[in-house]
Amino acid sequence: MKLEDEKMLKVIEKIFSVEQSRFIVVGIMNTIIGTAAMLVCYNFLHMGYWASSAMDYVIGSIFSYFANKYFTFQMKKKSGAEAIRFVINILVCYFLSYGIARPFIDLILKGLSLSRSLMDQISMLFGTGIFIVFNYFGQKFFVFRK
Repeated sequence: MKLEDEKMLKVIEKIFSVEQSRFIVVGIMNTIIGTAAMLVCYNFLHMGYWASSAMDYVIGSIFSYFANKYFTFQMKKKSGAEAIRFVINILVCYFLSYGIARPFIDLILKGLSLSRSLMDQISMLFGTGIFIVFNYFGQKFFVFRK
């Protein structure tokens, strides 16, 4: 590794802990997988706002649980209570995020005469961003607490 690369790595390590960096990597992968599923469900399967956004989290949560458990937070023990906390965390984050996103986007963009479909998709993407923040803290302090 070059000296320049080592310096850059040290700067990145100062900005993000290893745990936060791993969560970001898992989150990027999870977001790509889940968002693709959500948009396919909404646009091609015509499942509607709540069903499509829920599919995002059903599919993404399965991946997220195992990736964050073993890779991000490096938890080795098997725990039914941990799995239950994970499901509770996902449900709380989901309903908060999408419950906030849709009315917020409707309020902010109401004067633009956009279609309901476009408004829903903007809301779903905004809800994804809110979810990421809530989910990190929920997983760190509630699900995989040490």
